[in-house]
Amino acid sequence: MSAAASVQAEIKVASFSTVLSEIAQKIGGTNVVVTSLIKPGQDPHEYQLTPGDLTVATGSDLVLLSGKGMEATYLENLQDTLPKRVQVLAVGDRLPGLSESSRGTNAASKQTTEDPHWWNSVAEVEKAAAIVGDAFVRLDADHTAAYQKNAQAYLSELKELDLWAKRRVAELPRNQRKLVTSHDAFQYFAKEYGFQIDSIEGLTTDEEPSVSHVSALIAEIKKQGVKAIFLENSLNPKVSVEITRESGAKIGGTLYADGLGPGDGESYAGMVRHNVNTIVDALK
Repeated sequence: MSAAASVQAEIKVASFSTVLSEIAQKIGGTNVVVTSLIKPGQDPHEYQLTPGDLTVATGSDLVLLSGKGMEATYLENLQDTLPKRVQVLAVGDRLPGLSESSRGTNAASKQTTEDPHWWNSVAEVEKAAAIVGDAFVRLDADHTAAYQKNAQAYLSELKELDLWAKRRVAELPRNQRKLVTSHDAFQYFAKEYGFQIDSIEGLTTDEEPSVSHVSALIAEIKKQGVKAIFLENSLNPKVSVEITRESGAKIGGTLYADGLGPGDGESYAGMVRHNVNTIVDALK
């Protein structure tokens, strides 16, 4: 954003999600200044609130959170520090959650916490974009027309992206839609696009897999004839590589699970296209 645009900006946004940072910038345009406190490729599960980031958040008008427990380790500290004038929007908390019955049979995650990885469904990101757009209108009614125009343009892009993803996934027979990933980040993706899913780690990347779970997963991969296991851009691949050796599956490629990242994943559309192409090509 240019210096001139920054001076004219009406809303200062501090975002704790790379996907929400893109949404905010796309919809806000030159009427917002967005600071992304989670960087592309950074694991949001491992993020720790720094004094510098807290200063940015306290100086903002709107703080955007992923919600659904993603910020649980620092949320209380953040809320206690923010001035009352700063609005906090946990976008994921406004979205429908996945019930236990719709979250598959992943044995790595026995907890009842909701899956916070809603951005892995394009349809959920469409809903998130509408929520952010409404927040901008409430904060800055003078630019309502601009926010609504930008939101409609972005929603059109997302709808086209979703249609493309569904067409691409349709190339896979349903009995080949078996997705094994490093951690349990693709439940929304699985529900949206009709995959069976399992993972090595649980909903967060600090949940170490037990020996019994790894053994059971290897047996299930063999039984189901799973072709590939997928790595993630922000996680150590060591356990995944070991499982491929034991199970006979191949490494299917590296996915962006926790948000945007370097390379193909620098934009949301790029992230989705990379993930879908990687999954479909490996499982064919």
